[in-house]
Amino acid sequence: MSSWKGRWPLGRGFERFYGFLGGETNQWYPDLIEDNHPVDQPAQPDEGYHLSADLADTAIRYVRDAKAVNPDKPWYMYFCPGCAHAPHHVFKEWADRYAGRFDEGYEAIRESILARQKELGLLPDDVELSPINPHGEPDGITGPDGQPWPQLDFVRPWDSLSDDEKRLFARMAEVFAGFVTYTDYEIGRFLDYLEESGQLENTIVVVVSDNGSSGEGGPNGSFNENKFFNNVPDDVEENLKRIDELGGPTSYNHYNTGWAWAFDTPFPYWKRFAGYEGGTADMCLVSWPAGIAARGETRDQYVHAVDVVPTVYDLLDVEPPAVLKGFTQAPIEGESFAASLADADAPGRETQFYSMLGMRALYHQGWLANTLHPPLSGWGSFDRDVWELYNLAEDRSQTKNVAAEHPERLEELKELWSYYAGVYKGMPLDDRSALEIISTPRPQPTEPRDRYVYYPHTADVPESVAVNVRRRSYTIAAGATLDSAEAEGVLFAHGGVGGGHSLYVQGGRLHYVYNWLGERIQKISSEAEIEPGKHVFTAEFQKTGDEEGTGSAEGTLTLYIDDDEVGSAEIATQPGFFALTGDGLSIGRDSASPVSADYASPYPFTGGTIDRVIVDVSGDHYVDHEKEVLAYLARD
Repeated sequence: MSSWKGRWPLGRGFERFYGFLGGETNQWYPDLIEDNHPVDQPAQPDEGYHLSADLADTAIRYVRDAKAVNPDKPWYMYFCPGCAHAPHHVFKEWADRYAGRFDEGYEAIRESILARQKELGLLPDDVELSPINPHGEPDGITGPDGQPWPQLDFVRPWDSLSDDEKRLFARMAEVFAGFVTYTDYEIGRFLDYLEESGQLENTIVVVVSDNGSSGEGGPNGSFNENKFFNNVPDDVEENLKRIDELGGPTSYNHYNTGWAWAFDTPFPYWKRFAGYEGGTADMCLVSWPAGIAARGETRDQYVHAVDVVPTVYDLLDVEPPAVLKGFTQAPIEGESFAASLADADAPGRETQFYSMLGMRALYHQGWLANTLHPPLSGWGSFDRDVWELYNLAEDRSQTKNVAAEHPERLEELKELWSYYAGVYKGMPLDDRSALEIISTPRPQPTEPRDRYVYYPHTADVPESVAVNVRRRSYTIAAGATLDSAEAEGVLFAHGGVGGGHSLYVQGGRLHYVYNWLGERIQKISSEAEIEPGKHVFTAEFQKTGDEEGTGSAEGTLTLYIDDDEVGSAEIATQPGFFALTGDGLSIGRDSASPVSADYASPYPFTGGTIDRVIVDVSGDHYVDHEKEVLAYLARD
């Protein structure tokens, strides 16, 4: 709540906002913001809640609100659902609509997808399918110093899979398809409202994705995508055990790279690969019945997402100001493609610069030059990168590297890349791993400290600014008064169903659960019941080492009631974040998704009051705080 909101939607000029600010969010338990403040979701998953429906409902309400006040005022809306980004969450009945549709596998289905694309006129008849693992991944290619290809960025051939793996992977695709179909239905409800209210005819609708299909699920897919960001590989056997939960509230799922490749047909690779069309080429749909004469036609011009803004300005005959509130505005980097909406032969964009996570590329006049440098690889040595060259005008799916045949053209595009890197601030290059990037300290509103104090009845604290307990010893001490033996609920919680920890009272006993990436539910409970009265409830983790293979911290978790030890066990804690967004630190409740299956969120603390919760990461053993505990208990 204390953050500077100048770059939030209202600070950028929108009158209202409802949705999520992060790069993704849980569809069942979203990290919701309304205007400039966090809000709770209006219902729970077991009551039929899903973010896609919530966003459609709110979009309709916002337009109605605006029209009730000023019916003649035009409106602009940026409608951003969580679909089709991970996690792929949807009601089971929607996923079941696609039962059996993907059983043939991702290699076979690419052929029928390409045939349909050609039938619709989206691609020329001579386009070929890009091959599986086009550079011999994962073992057929290494970095300049022999570094391995990233182990998450390759496709396992369908015929190499066991029957169980095929069943698991097919279900992942069914869930994704159901997710997209359900969200399409909800967006359709919004468009139906515009039509019923007489607004659709004169409304410009632009639909575009921000990247190709995502490969974060790795070659085996993931029941919990957060494993990717904790640098922990997925285990097929573990995922198989939970196949029926895919897409449900207990999952944070993502399909495997085979489907990412298939859903990017006919192109190679997937999101993050800025040098390959599978990472960057997306459909763009434009509709304006009152202003565009064309109906159901296709266009083949090369355009980029940055071209949407100048195109809308062009269609509306708006000249953006060069100076706003005394500040000279940065030039708009895109180019209008409005002319192509009326003229199929209008010229497209000539040049486009790309750089992402260590991979470089440049499109220029039908040619694409790119580096064979996988993103997030840590290869470094950018001066030794291998460059490829593709003639997209003749080879739309990048199947023929012609660098050797056209060395002069390749050098021209490499020089242009360097020029535009200066224009668009594309340096320095960075190919660190996902875990390295996420773990790198970022600017904070205050210096990290040894002790953090949190209070009930406050907003959730986002993980990026909450106490950092990763890979270290910590102590959580909650001061509370129990009015009766029936008191229960959450004292402290951070994280959720995909990873986190929670200290709570239930059944007259104190419990602590550390949920390791949604797989290891490590629970310690007090041996004795809690007497009503004033207490300090403490969970202390003393790190003793690091787990081989995962980098998780290992150690002993000890529970205390006041200064009495009441339970202990050996546990492991996650090496990385609990969640990319949402599931923040909360006191007196477990907001969003529940850390433990012992309760349903928010499971507020009742039958007593919480004074405060202190989290200590100084490394001091709990017994050093015994005097503080006794002093707290002696307070009136």
